[in-house]
Amino acid sequence: MTRVVSLFLPTWSTDRARRKAGDAAPPPEVPLVLIERDGNRRVVLGADAAAQAAGLCIGMPATKAQVLVPGLIVEDADPAADAEGLDRLAVWILERIAPVVAPDPPDGIVIDSTGADHLHGGENAMLDGVIGRLAMSGIVARAAIADTWGAAHALARYRTRSTIVAAPGHEPSIIAPLPLEALRLPSSVSAGLRTLGFERIGDLLAQPRAPLALRFGPELGRRIDQALGDLAEPIKAIRPPDLIEVRQAFAEPIGAAETIARYIAKLVGQLCERLEECGFGARRLDLICHRVDNRAEAVRVGLATPVRDVKRLTRLLCEKIDTIEPGFGIEVLTLAATIAEPLERKETHNSLVEASFPDVSDLVDTLANRVGERAVYRLAPVASDVPERSVCRIPAMAAETGASWPGHWPRPSRLLPQPEPVETMALLPDQPPVSFTWRGIRRRVKRADGPERVFGEWWKRDAELVAVRDYFRVEDDAGERYWLYRAGDGEHAATGSHRWFLHGVFG
Repeated sequence: MTRVVSLFLPTWSTDRARRKAGDAAPPPEVPLVLIERDGNRRVVLGADAAAQAAGLCIGMPATKAQVLVPGLIVEDADPAADAEGLDRLAVWILERIAPVVAPDPPDGIVIDSTGADHLHGGENAMLDGVIGRLAMSGIVARAAIADTWGAAHALARYRTRSTIVAAPGHEPSIIAPLPLEALRLPSSVSAGLRTLGFERIGDLLAQPRAPLALRFGPELGRRIDQALGDLAEPIKAIRPPDLIEVRQAFAEPIGAAETIARYIAKLVGQLCERLEECGFGARRLDLICHRVDNRAEAVRVGLATPVRDVKRLTRLLCEKIDTIEPGFGIEVLTLAATIAEPLERKETHNSLVEASFPDVSDLVDTLANRVGERAVYRLAPVASDVPERSVCRIPAMAAETGASWPGHWPRPSRLLPQPEPVETMALLPDQPPVSFTWRGIRRRVKRADGPERVFGEWWKRDAELVAVRDYFRVEDDAGERYWLYRAGDGEHAATGSHRWFLHGVFG
């Protein structure tokens, strides 16, 4: 089933202007509007959140806006730069999220995410990741995912939540309460419908189409059918100018898995030749199948390291054939190296004494494309005395950082995601517990070592200026070893709650 994401950027023009200004940009709490000339008038083309909260809106005369908001910052709009920036953002999303992405001017981007969400931990995680990355860059965004472009577009712009995930196969009722403007109708059509008493999309769904088409033309019915999924709305994907891409068109549509696999192998061979000419290897491949019904099926394959091995890339793509729905047939296949990086030609040596190292990148690629990139990772040390902050996840094939964990104090092989509270009996201030109860089971301590005192990181937040933890390694009657700590130094209440927690288990 097709799934489409609509990304709405409500203050795109002002966000782009602030990013361009850098340190010289006005503070976020100061209202900012962008204006352009409309004949002899100056009108507001863009308004940031502070300006909108003050009652300003797009299309308002600039003189009126300045009267309503004293101290308003007014700058010239640049629609061409806004459109160019939207294209660059679409390319950024193309490289990181899904194979089919297109700008949806003036303030949005549309993404065909069919089959790509599992690579990001699911649809909710995918949307949260996109919104979070944009927020870190100073761009306000909302996103919705639905079965059609029209439904996703309407939900993203006329619901107040930052992310909305409509269930696959959703009913038309999901957009029924939304206003008429959510159908992307011309303003004259919306005004005419309101004159007749229509306020919501649901008011139109039960009406006969012929009288509406006779009065308002075919556009109204087309938009309704697109939102409901009764009429296809193809997404014309953006293609960067330097994209390495090959294409195969068919005189007769194809649909059999064996035929698709055969042509995938041919396209991979052609693509690898192009990559070799440029001295690159593929880090991400996108196979787009253009169907005869104007829909596109896309397959994305990620690679941990740059690769241009024909057999390896063909195998990874062919493993995804069962996710392709050819429909009435595929008329064009497009294969692109969405991300390509320099790759030097490897020289072969026949020396018997040359050290050889196993290459596990093929295994990593296979696993990552089956369960998602986030599920395949390595752990790396971080310079921190606080145990839960001393480790981070890095890509499975990332280069060695050279950092290592300190070895002067033993650490458990299994660190719990969050310390779990336990009930204990212990003498203060520095004695280990005599027994403790964890997850409903009481364990008597046979041996113990400690305490190891860990102080808070005062440079992170004020609450850690006096925070203290005393860690103990304990062994119970069954020989199981645990890592417990007391929050506080056992004497002063300001250093912690003096409650006990279990933080890890030794192997």
